[in-house]
Amino acid sequence: MRINRKLLLGLATSLAVAGLTIPAVQPAFAASLVEVTNFGSNPGGMRMHIYVPDSRPANPAIVVAMHGCGGSGPGFYSGSEFASLANQYGFIVIYPSAMQEAGFGRCFDTWSAAAKRRDGGSDPVSIMSMVAYAGLQYGGDQNRVYATGSSSGGMMTQHMLALYPDRFKAGAAFMGVPFNCFANAADYPPGTSQCTGGSMNRTPQQWGDAVRQVYPGFAGPRPRVQLWHGTNDTLVPYSLLQESVEQWTNVHGLSQTPTSSDTPQTNWNRRRFADGSGTVQVEALSIQGAGHSLPSSGMAASAIAFFGLTTTGPTPPSSPSASPSPSTPPSPSASPSPSTPPSPSAPPGSGSCRVTSTINAWNNGLVENITVTNTANAAINGWSLVFTLPSGQAITSGWNAGYSPTSGQVTARNLAYNAGIPANGSVDIGFQATHTGNTGKPTSFTLNGAACLIT
Repeated sequence: MRINRKLLLGLATSLAVAGLTIPAVQPAFAASLVEVTNFGSNPGGMRMHIYVPDSRPANPAIVVAMHGCGGSGPGFYSGSEFASLANQYGFIVIYPSAMQEAGFGRCFDTWSAAAKRRDGGSDPVSIMSMVAYAGLQYGGDQNRVYATGSSSGGMMTQHMLALYPDRFKAGAAFMGVPFNCFANAADYPPGTSQCTGGSMNRTPQQWGDAVRQVYPGFAGPRPRVQLWHGTNDTLVPYSLLQESVEQWTNVHGLSQTPTSSDTPQTNWNRRRFADGSGTVQVEALSIQGAGHSLPSSGMAASAIAFFGLTTTGPTPPSSPSASPSPSTPPSPSASPSPSTPPSPSAPPGSGSCRVTSTINAWNNGLVENITVTNTANAAINGWSLVFTLPSGQAITSGWNAGYSPTSGQVTARNLAYNAGIPANGSVDIGFQATHTGNTGKPTSFTLNGAACLIT
């Protein structure tokens, strides 16, 4: 049966005007991560990837999700839960990839003079171009834009909220620092930085003034802010959580004393700072015993709930989606729950994995970022990566994997949210370690028992 295309388009337009969900006028299929090459002004020279769920409202919210130093947009897509939450609640996720080399691999620029000015250039302008593209191409709601990120991405989250309070509704920063913490590029590498050296201490007024001076004429509501930090984080010291709290409570004109505190989950200590109407404007979560390893399971969902994006989900498609082809990355929502670790798949054949690693060292510490690529023709569901640390190195904290033991021959095992590595897909992991002078890399890696090519 032939269907009049003009009639379908007219119906879609009518539904859009009414604010209702518009089913795609095309065969249903599983959404996947897509790279966009020409998204607008890009002074930061960044790469853009976007995840648009098949089922979504006519004007979906936009979440900008940013990786840590040495990571990438696709790595943060596969190593976090935001895409699976987008499937559930119908929002768009933008995954920028930083291209600025800054001592720990590629990091988001939160230090240059251009990046600290509204519309001044560098990464912030590139990110705003991505947001505008999502609005033009997919109908993304420019009045419901949110930022989140881990480590360098958590720093950029607070940075974007300061530069563009009129564009972002809220942000959730994992292991970040206050806006304008870094004096310049020379101060950026966390191992030698004054900002992250452990002694940064400014007054709430000084922190608040740094934000207000960026956009002195702004008189509208400021973005709500959620802040996360592990109490055992030594790369980006836990003390910087309080400095961020002081900055954003001052910006919102709130007391330094929380209006409430609780423990929403085991080892999560939460402080909330609400305004006179009872709206929580600033929320700070201390994760007991955690190092530089956030977000972990459940935290992305808490961030999305803080944004207010869990109240209504998308309308299901009118017919079941077709099964994705083998080349389509599986949805992160297929990851097993934390209480049921997945069974490792059969070991991939010889040459079915590739590992790239980078090390940034200082004094008696180092950070190693590792990208594991599944070069087989089939997806892996459940993985373990085995490698031997050089003598004198000992892991103190890690991210996107569980590490045991902390020295000698180490096994890194997937977490609940990144168990699946699609064919030709990758996962980014990493760790912080101490050393006694030997800053070398592991000389071999095996994935599920098979030796990997090192590049």
